[in-house]
This record gives sequence, structure tokens and C-alpha cells, in this order.
Amino acid sequence: MPPSFVIAFAMLVLGGATGYYFRYLHALSKKRSLELDIKEREVAAEKKAIEIIEKAEEKATATLQEAKLERTNQTERLTQKEAYLLKREELIDSRQIDLDSQKELIQAKIAEVKSIKTQLDERKSEIDKKLEEVAGLTPEEAKERIIAKIEAEHADDLRARIEKLNRTDSEAFEAKAQNILLAAIHRVGNNIPSNVMTAHVEIPSDDLKGKVIGKEGRNVRAFERATGVDVLIDETPGYIVLSSFDPIRREIARVALEVLLKDGRIQPAKIEEAVEAAKKEVAGMVRKMGEKAAYEANVPNLHPDLISILGRLHFRTSYGQNVLWHSVEMAHMAAIIAEEVGADVMVARAGALLHDIGKCVSHEVAGTHVEIGIKILEKYGVDQKVILAMRAHHEEYPYETPESIIVQVADAISGGRPGARRDSIENYIKRLTDLEAIATTLKGVDRAFAIAAGREIRVLVNPESMTDLETHTLARTIATTIEAKLRYPGEIKVHVIRETRVVSYAR
Repeated sequence: MPPSFVIAFAMLVLGGATGYYFRYLHALSKKRSLELDIKEREVAAEKKAIEIIEKAEEKATATLQEAKLERTNQTERLTQKEAYLLKREELIDSRQIDLDSQKELIQAKIAEVKSIKTQLDERKSEIDKKLEEVAGLTPEEAKERIIAKIEAEHADDLRARIEKLNRTDSEAFEAKAQNILLAAIHRVGNNIPSNVMTAHVEIPSDDLKGKVIGKEGRNVRAFERATGVDVLIDETPGYIVLSSFDPIRREIARVALEVLLKDGRIQPAKIEEAVEAAKKEVAGMVRKMGEKAAYEANVPNLHPDLISILGRLHFRTSYGQNVLWHSVEMAHMAAIIAEEVGADVMVARAGALLHDIGKCVSHEVAGTHVEIGIKILEKYGVDQKVILAMRAHHEEYPYETPESIIVQVADAISGGRPGARRDSIENYIKRLTDLEAIATTLKGVDRAFAIAAGREIRVLVNPESMTDLETHTLARTIATTIEAKLRYPGEIKVHVIRETRVVSYAR
């Protein structure tokens, strides 16, 4: 083996041993540094633990002292309450003793009074017997003789006295009745607003005005046919005016038009859908108004269908006075009067609230609104006392109960007070109703609407039962009948519409 190789190998071994030794020394120094760091952390942890324990002990000591102080305070309060209750108990015991002694004293007095009364009754009986024996008359005979003698001696004075009493009583009763009526008017004499004849719907933009009119006015015509109202677009800037004498039609038209304006898609099919939806919404409103009126009038337990019929009166007027709130006002007045005179308050309330119930369907059923109202109330099982109270308010039936008179008086007060009614509006509505009634009674007529303040009547006929030629005859017949039966200024346009619709489905 060459010497150079041996030397190289020896140097390699020596270098490896030296490297290993230095690595060992480095590892040993690092170990000592880690041990020193661990010991320092242990010392710091022990120191922190001692501090936490000391703080906990201080907090526990403070809490214990507070608890001891609170306990001492509670003990003092309980001691004070116990002393107070003992004093109260002693006071109650002493009062009970006083009450027992007073009760015994009162019972003794009662027994003494009863004894004295018995003695007096016996003494009185003895005296009466002696008087009867002396006079030879019974007490009744003696009384009659004395009265007859006084009447004979003072006949003129008694007659004058009786006349004075009758006159005084009559004046007092009249003054009392006047006070009752004045009190009823004063307490319930609120202002009932009369309905207007138009409704205004705001147009968000002028672009929608063209959509409402439609091509060649087809949308307006479709809307007027579906609702029966007169649409005035350029009457008021920024608004569409809906004119109709029938408030229900006007409300349906207003709700439907607002929905169409929000949707923006205005066409005949959409108009019909909106009108149908508006009819349902107005029906819900009618029911809510009926429930509100029954609640405000304090007339509970009415049939749900009867409440819906009652709500329809919100859209009826009598001489410009809202019929529903006129009925509620009457219910309050009738209750006040009934309470004053001692009549049945609940019967008077119900009779007054339901007295005009027949007006909501009077244009659909033959007969006066009183007769129709009686049939409605009987159908829904209303108490017979209420029916007797409401049916005499127009003196079509006799006054059979005090409540019937009260309802009639309340009706006169509510309708007769200043500002309650306006005769011109009622006559106007009656003329428009008669105008529609003339057309609807003819054969082939489906619906009829009086529009344009009664200057035009729009008649929709059934296309299956009437030809185009027959519509001309129908228009002439309606015009002739109007000329014969109605009085009106100017002229009335009769507009007969026959429209054929064909519907098919693609499946």
C-alpha cells in the first residue's frame, strides 16, 4: 500500500473524529441552554401562580366580608319586620276585642228595641180596639167617612189642585223629554261627511295616459264597459277622474285603475282581470266596514253574512248622508234615549243599526227598504224584538214596543239635525238609478250604466239573444221610455253596445 494513501486515510479519520467532537460540544451547549430556559420559565410560572393565588385569596376574603355584612343587614331587617309584625298582631288582637265587645252591645240594643216595638204594637192594638168600641166603626169605615167629608167640603179645591198637578206633570214630562233629546244630540252630534260623486287617481307620468286611452280609445272603452263609470282623463292635470253615482262601482274602478297604473300593462284582457280582482278587494273592504260599524255601535253576535250586507251601506247615501254611519249614530242616540226612559238598550241599539239594512239591495229586490230589511233580518235569525224596533221607523208599521218609538225618534234626530243631509244629491242619485232601471227591465239587456252625470246611459246586451238590427230597436225603445217616465234637463244619449267574443284554446 502506498504511504500517501495511508496518510490520506489517517487524515480523513482524524478530520471525522474532530468534526464529531465539535458537534458533540455544540449539542451539549445547546442542551444546557434549553435546560436553563426551561428552568427560567418554571420559575416565572411559579411566580405567576403565586400572584394569582394571592389575588384569589384577597378576592375571596373581600367576598366573604361582603357576604357577612349582607347577612348582618338581612338579619337586622328581618328583626325589624318581626318586631313590626308583632306590634301589628297585638293591635289587631286589641281591635278584635273591641269589635267583639261592640257587637255584644249592639245585639243587646237590638233585643231591647225589638222588645220595645213588641210592647208598642200591643199597646196600639189595645188602643185601636177601644176606639172601635167607642166609635162603633172599623178603621176602614172611619177612614172612608173622613175622606168623604173632606171631599164634600173641599171639592173645588181638590179639583183645582188636580188640574194644577196634571198641568205641572205635563210640563215636567215635556221638559224631561226635551232634555233627553238634547243630551242625545249633544253627545252624538258629530259631522257625518257626505260622499262625493267622483274619485281621483294620480297618473305617475304622461306616458301612462296614452296607455290608459289605448289605440283609438279601446282601453278606455273597455274600462268603462267593465266598471260602469265615466273616465275623464283631461279633466284635472295629473289625475284621472272617475265619475259615477254608484259609490261601489266608483271604488272598484279606482282600485282597478291603480293596479293597472302600477303594472303598466294596460289592455282589455288585463283590464278585465284587474276589475275582477278589485271586486274581490272591495268585497273584503265591505266586510271590514260592516265589522267596524257593528263594533262601534256595540251590537255583537251578528251573522257574518249580515255583517257583509251591513257593510254595503257604507257605499249608500240618504239625502247626501252616509247610511252606514247614520245608522251607527242612530245606535248611539237610541241607546242614550233607551237608558234614560228605561227601555231595552241592546234592542234599541240593534234596531237602530239595522233599520236601513234593506237599502243595500233595494235596487235589486222589489218592495220598500223596510220590507226588504225585515226579510233579511228574518232570514239570518235576528231577534223578533229587534225587527219590531226597526220596522216602524217610517211609520209603515204600528209602534208595538217602546224601542220602535226610540228608533223612529233617533232616525228623525240624526237626519233632521242641521248639515246632516242634502236633498239635491239624493234626488240626483235617484234619477240615475231610475235611468238604469228603465234599461235593465228590458229583455236582452245584460247590464246598464248611467254615466256622464246622467247625460248618457250605456247599455250592454247579450249578443246571443239579440241581433244588430234589434239593438237599434232597443235603443229607440229605451229613449222613448225615458222621455215618457223621467223629467230631465237637456238630452240623454242612449248608447247600446253589442259585442261578440269568441274564445278558443290551443292545447
